[in-house]
Amino acid sequence: MTDPISDYLTRLRNAIKAHHRIVEIPASNLKKEITRVLYEKGYILKYKFEETANKQGVIKIALKYGNSQKTNAITTLTRVSTPGLRRYSGSTEMPRVLNGLGVAIISTSKGVMTDKEARTLGVGGEILCFVS
Repeated sequence: MTDPISDYLTRLRNAIKAHHRIVEIPASNLKKEITRVLYEKGYILKYKFEETANKQGVIKIALKYGNSQKTNAITTLTRVSTPGLRRYSGSTEMPRVLNGLGVAIISTSKGVMTDKEARTLGVGGEILCFVS
């Protein structure tokens, strides 16, 4: 696998389209941090990290749906920076997703955070994905 973050986002997108309640994703430290940011911003209901026999582990994510079971908290997940074309941004040029209604997840020197948090801390970094 050449891009584990794209695989993570694709598994989430597919689970949302199939209206699954829980999705299991192979774990890594970066995926755990992205999951934490999604939970803090209210895009997912719950998450749990489980160890497996091969010590890689699994992230179990409970997806968040509305009352009608057809509306999900996550409408779009878009990968921005790819292994072939990395996208970096300074603290002053941070992108705004849906004019501030969405979230850009940024990998900075101070950890994985949203675009708003990076702007307030004055740090830039690699733009991993857009969530709205």
